[in-house]
Amino acid sequence: MSYEGFLLVDKPTEWTSHDVVARVRRLAEMKKVGHAGTLDPMATGLLVLGLGRVTRLLRFIQDQPKEYVATARFGVATDTLDADGTVTDRSPLPVGQTETERALAGFRGEITQIPPMTSAIKVGGQKLYELARRGEEIERPARTVTIFELEMTGFSAGDFPEVDFRVVCSSGTYVRTLADDIARALGGRAHLTALRRTRIGSLHVENASTMEELAEPGRLAGSILAPASGLAGMETLQVEEPVAARVRHGSKLPVDQLPVDGHTAILDGDGRLLAVYRREDSVARAEVVLS
Repeated sequence: MSYEGFLLVDKPTEWTSHDVVARVRRLAEMKKVGHAGTLDPMATGLLVLGLGRVTRLLRFIQDQPKEYVATARFGVATDTLDADGTVTDRSPLPVGQTETERALAGFRGEITQIPPMTSAIKVGGQKLYELARRGEEIERPARTVTIFELEMTGFSAGDFPEVDFRVVCSSGTYVRTLADDIARALGGRAHLTALRRTRIGSLHVENASTMEELAEPGRLAGSILAPASGLAGMETLQVEEPVAARVRHGSKLPVDQLPVDGHTAILDGDGRLLAVYRREDSVARAEVVLS
C-alpha cells in the first residue's frame, strides 16, 4: 500500500528525527518518507513527516513558525547547550524572577543568534556538528531570527535557577542558544534540560501519534492527513475544469487568478490539493505539482 499525506508524530526523547523516519519507512513499507524541522535527540514533541509525493511539500511546513516549551538551568553550560552535552562551566547565577523576566523581554522580536557548533548548519560545505566531533570550532556568522512570543511559565530560585518558558519563533531559531543568550544577558551561562515542540504552523502535537501507537494494526493508515491539511496557513484557490486540468500539468496561470503574492495552494472542486503556485511578475508558476 502506498501512502500520500502528512503524518504527525510525537517524537520520544533519545530518538533522532532520522530514527523516526526510518521506523515509519518500515511501518509504511515505502522509502519516500521525509520530515520537516529536525528535533535534537533530547527533545520531544511534534515532528511532521511527509509520505510519498507529499515530501515535496515539507519545505512549506519547515518555513512556518514553531512553538516550544522548555526548561533551562542557569549557571551551568554544556558544550551542546543541552543536557546531552559535557559540562564546560559551572558558576552560580542567583538571579531573581523579576530580573529574569526583564531579560526575557529583551529577546522578543527580531534578534541575532550564533548557531551552536553542534548543529547541522553547513559552513564551507561542512556540517558544524561534523567539525565539532573532530574537536574543531570555527567562527560562525550570526543569523537573524524572530521571536514572536516569549514568556516565563515557571521559576525555581537558587544558585542555579531553573526557568520554564514558552516560545514561538521563526524557522531556524535555536532554542538552546536562546536560553544561553538570556543567561549571558544576566551575567552567566545556561543549558536546556528539557525541550518539547508543541506546534508548527497550524499543526499541534495534541493531534500527533506516538511511535507505539503507530505500530498498532491499522493506526498508521488512519493517521495520514490529507496534503491540503498541512498547508492550512497558506492562501487557497479552488478551481474547476478546465483550469484544474491545466494545473495538473503545471501550466502557467494568469496572475490575476491568484489571490495574493507568494504561495497559493490550488485545490480541485472536491477540495483535493493539486499544486502549489507562486505569483511572479505577470504570471503564476507551479512550484509543486502533486497530480
